Amino acid sequence: MDHDALDGAAEAELATRWGPFRLVAFRDPADRTDHMALVRGSVRDRDEVPVRVHSECLTGDVFGALRCECGDQLTAALDTVAAAGLGVIVYLRGHEGRGIGLLDKVRTLALQDGAGLDTVDSATALGLPVDVRDYGPAARVLHHLGVRSVRLLSNNPDKVRALKEHGVRVAARERLLAPVRPENLPYLRAKRERLGHDLPAPDLPDA
Repeated sequence: MDHDALDGAAEAELATRWGPFRLVAFRDPADRTDHMALVRGSVRDRDEVPVRVHSECLTGDVFGALRCECGDQLTAALDTVAAAGLGVIVYLRGHEGRGIGLLDKVRTLALQDGAGLDTVDSATALGLPVDVRDYGPAARVLHHLGVRSVRLLSNNPDKVRALKEHGVRVAARERLLAPVRPENLPYLRAKRERLGHDLPAPDLPDA
């Protein structure tokens, strides 16, 4: 698929508490979903642009759920981009629950509460995949924006591999650590021990 091929894109200025961003909404030709990117500064033909590829998490991003670190990571990424005066936040919709959707995500949460399963086992117990996210839309919008290489703000090495497979040059990966709380400790442990996320074990004490 053509790196620059988007089915449609629209741009507007967006004032936020982190300052102004260029809001780019785009429809991806592969998944037929509308996604968005927040752009700070001139990123075309730039190397090592700070980039956060963020999977939609309604409970964490909007409602401030404490059992995951999604909202904290989004805030930290916005802080980083604002401080640098340069960067892109790609917000991928349709990634709720690592791609299983909101309804099934809530079903896994109920199993975690009721049966004590972690984020991996609660999905497999329901016959669901552990992670079906597609990062192709993020790669295509980064190509569309003309970013030459990225400094990826992520704890997930699989995200680096996925972006590289779609032709994105990842110059570096920078960890994006969130506060550890009793509510998110089981989730962070599962991400580190079972999903291979780059999280420091000493920072995850027993609750």
